[in-house]
Amino acid sequence: MRSVYQRQFLFMASIVLISFALLGCAFIALSYRYTVQENQSTLATNAEYISAYTGTMRQLDPTVLSTTAFQRNIAALANVSGLSIILAETDGKVVYGFDGATNTFLQGDATLPSSIVSSVTAGNSYSGMFSVSGLYEKARYGVGYPIAWVEDGQTGIGGIVLVSSDTGNLTEMWRVLAQIFFFTAVVVFILAFIASSITSARQAKPLHEMAQAVHKFGHGEFDTRLTGYEGRRDEIGELAAAFNSMADSLSRSEARRSEFVANVSHELKTPMTTIAGFADGILDGTIPPERERECLQVISTETRRLSRLVRRMLDLSRLEAADRSAAQGQFNVTEVMLRVLVSLEPKVNSRQLDVDADLPDDPVMVWGDPDGITQVCYNLLDNAVKFASPGSVIGIKVAASAGKARVSVRNQGETIPKEELSMLFDRFHKTDRSRSMDRDGVGLGLYIVKSILDAHKEDITVTSEDGVTEFTFTLTLA
Repeated sequence: MRSVYQRQFLFMASIVLISFALLGCAFIALSYRYTVQENQSTLATNAEYISAYTGTMRQLDPTVLSTTAFQRNIAALANVSGLSIILAETDGKVVYGFDGATNTFLQGDATLPSSIVSSVTAGNSYSGMFSVSGLYEKARYGVGYPIAWVEDGQTGIGGIVLVSSDTGNLTEMWRVLAQIFFFTAVVVFILAFIASSITSARQAKPLHEMAQAVHKFGHGEFDTRLTGYEGRRDEIGELAAAFNSMADSLSRSEARRSEFVANVSHELKTPMTTIAGFADGILDGTIPPERERECLQVISTETRRLSRLVRRMLDLSRLEAADRSAAQGQFNVTEVMLRVLVSLEPKVNSRQLDVDADLPDDPVMVWGDPDGITQVCYNLLDNAVKFASPGSVIGIKVAASAGKARVSVRNQGETIPKEELSMLFDRFHKTDRSRSMDRDGVGLGLYIVKSILDAHKEDITVTSEDGVTEFTFTLTLA
């Protein structure tokens, strides 16, 4: 299996190779074409100039081609341009020739090819490859022009000028250009491969570290974090930050899970120990017969407490697993509050409590899950009744303003310390006061309230001053 580093490196290397291959082909083709065209242009310019010069001189002296002074001038032109110059009669017979590249006269009885002669004597120019036996060992590229002169008022052709160059020079120049390009390409290849290797390794390293961190998470090492990417402002830095954020969330979730298991174990251990102790005492005769009924009552109470704990935990599990966007509808929150108050009437009467209800006459319609909000109202009112001082007043209030309904539940009792207010909605949290006064509580009621309201994206606050404790939560008006 190829790693991300290998795939990234091979991809970038392939792109570089293909790019330089295409660029190289284009460079070679264009440079060769430019060089050939430049050489053709040079040859044509020189041939045209020599043709005009020779025609002018021959107009003055028909025998000028054989004069020493004229031949020296042609030789000088050949030396300056580095070209080979041939002067021939209209039948193609070579009269004079000089090679400026080798600085030598072209000796020998030679005749130009018929293709050149026929093209030039017809009044046209010639360009292309040719060879002349006895003068050149290899084929050459040349340009031929007619030597025009005027005789008896008519223009005629008095000879041929053929300017040529050795194709070896052209090939050598192109070869040098190609060598420079390939040398540059090799250097760029090496630099590109090094940069590609470093870049690919830099991109693959955090992924490899994340994979290792995930493996560590799988083995329970929840303190694993990615370090060294705090200063990066690219996607890798964002990914590392997101991974660390996820790791923090998982770590907190694991801590909460461990705490939840510990709390559940503690809550289950106490009643089970009590039940087992009294049952063993009755069975082995340690508890006298006259106290058996009292002990059985304790066993029954603890059994019901265990049942409530399990029921609350099941409710909590269903709440956390439920689709929080489901069961949304309109309902009258005032009606819900009154219905819950009626269901708690026996408890209210047993503690001789008065109820101060501040409810509007008109319905207060809100959006939400009616069953969930009923559970919220029940838990808050049940707590208010449970912890209210006997003979005191509990208060309920519903008010609407700024698009929100605010529902308050108030009781009179002991003041909750400020440092514990923020912990009231934690799972299994109980104040010392509640542990001594309430053997029925399991510490999940307010946590369930907070979870339901969080699912509705609503808030709940609590205040406790001078013995008055008040819970207030919000709902969105329909």
